[in-house]
Amino acid sequence: MQIENLIGKDDLIVVTGGGGFIGGHLVFDLVQRGYKRVRAVDIKPIADWNQVFPGVENTQGDLQEREACDRAARGARFVFNLAADMGGMGFIETHKAECMLSVLINTNMLLAAKKHGVERFFFSSSACVYAAGKQTDANVTPLKEGDAYPAMPEDGYGWEKLFSERMCRHFREDFGLQTRVARYHNVYGPHGTFDGGREKAPAAICRKVIAAKMTRSRSIEIWGDGEQTRSFMYVDDCLYGTKRLMASDVVDPLNLGSDELVSINQLVDIVEGVAGIKLQRIYKLDAPKGVRGRNSDNTLIKAMLGWVPSIALKDGMEKTYRWIYDEMHKSIDQRRQVYR
Repeated sequence: MQIENLIGKDDLIVVTGGGGFIGGHLVFDLVQRGYKRVRAVDIKPIADWNQVFPGVENTQGDLQEREACDRAARGARFVFNLAADMGGMGFIETHKAECMLSVLINTNMLLAAKKHGVERFFFSSSACVYAAGKQTDANVTPLKEGDAYPAMPEDGYGWEKLFSERMCRHFREDFGLQTRVARYHNVYGPHGTFDGGREKAPAAICRKVIAAKMTRSRSIEIWGDGEQTRSFMYVDDCLYGTKRLMASDVVDPLNLGSDELVSINQLVDIVEGVAGIKLQRIYKLDAPKGVRGRNSDNTLIKAMLGWVPSIALKDGMEKTYRWIYDEMHKSIDQRRQVYR
């Protein structure tokens, strides 16, 4: 089933984390498809949102608080719960307690959805729920949904996501709230964070390569030895899969990620190719680097939804690089104007 067959154009749709990266893209997609009643909620001041769209009910609120969740869910028929305190590995390895506190968002949003009779509730989980012992080799066996148990997820952020998955399950079983859960694998693309400490590897590498070109530096710092492996999913695939899962009858958590496995060194190769530059690599071996290898097994999503993420990493990284390049140059131009 497509989402257009499930959600009417006049239904109220709530997107939490609507001022963030994936949430902003989802709000834009819904607006572009003619949905007239979209409520976007985020803790950040609206001026700081990644994207803001006219005609959307843009609301600032701290969803760790029950009252804010109650306001967010009031009158809604469908909720996409994307809100979380998170970032790249440099953030989640050093802010474990803050990441864990996102459990308040998910608890209170589920309670509010139950209270207001929300018809369907989507929760964005993460590949960080997978057991660390299955991710010790760069040549990793792709992770199947069942590999989350016995549980030993990423400390902090991963535990919070796994616990929230279970809450979704039990709210469905005990209260009849229809929940859908996707385990996102490293989503990237334009309009995302690329500096400040919360950025993920694709955006960070783009920023470093662009900065090297701008300053005529001949080197790039890489966290770890560069041989750790990941798969990265372009945001357009994430949106399509999210909507397909929301409209489906699949109630158990489902991988949503590319299975195109690359090392961080190979990711740098791709960005260097887009930039037309070759840099000396300086490896920071004591930097946060996460598990040794992680990849998505897409057997189940193909069987359940008849679809898998398919946008090639090179194509997605080129679009991401171009956007970050423009943003960095725009920032320089603005600073020059200030000092004139």
